[in-house]
Amino acid sequence: MKVLFVASDRMEFAGILSRASGVASAGLAVDWSRFAQIGKLRALLVANGAGPVRAAAAVDAAFPGFEPEAIVSTGFCGALDPALEIADIAVATSVEGEEVASLAAAHSGPFRSITHVAQTCEEKKKLAENGAIAVEMEAAGIAARARTYRTPLYCIRAVTDLAGETLANNFNKALRSDGHFDTMLILRGTLRQPSVRLPELIRLRQRCVRAARVLGDFFADCRF
Repeated sequence: MKVLFVASDRMEFAGILSRASGVASAGLAVDWSRFAQIGKLRALLVANGAGPVRAAAAVDAAFPGFEPEAIVSTGFCGALDPALEIADIAVATSVEGEEVASLAAAHSGPFRSITHVAQTCEEKKKLAENGAIAVEMEAAGIAARARTYRTPLYCIRAVTDLAGETLANNFNKALRSDGHFDTMLILRGTLRQPSVRLPELIRLRQRCVRAARVLGDFFADCRF
């Protein structure tokens, strides 16, 4: 089975790559792309920056030559459900009210797909009002392209920040038009509250490493 995996950043694929074989450059006109064998899946992994526009462009770049039987929006997400813990796998049953394909999982439910980082616990609480369990930034754009190509879409992500957490670092100010975060701008921002912001960055990095590893384990045993 051929599956297209779309994430915002290649680090989100680190765990998948650790469980894959036959990894080779795909040479697509995107930020990063690789072919890989994941169990019985023939996979194309694409990362093209954060947000729905960049994600939709990734699908358009990948689809014609690969023609996947399924598309997976993957990577990291923020928890909206207080029951979700760091590195828990969350599987969407719908994205912005639109039903998507789903898999059996301990944590499944509606996802919110927005165009910015949900920074505060107050915003996350509001986003969860209609029962959403997680928030991310790419799935709505990918869903639009999946409809165009008439291909099933799955949205499977790992949690890197909790429902009750407010981020001290302003990642939205550092989000560039190319869908990547300006690392130097974020680091300069830590000088305003170094005792709070720098530990948060270190903590988020550790969480991302763990979440990527859990995603790799999940997809290595996954059956679509």
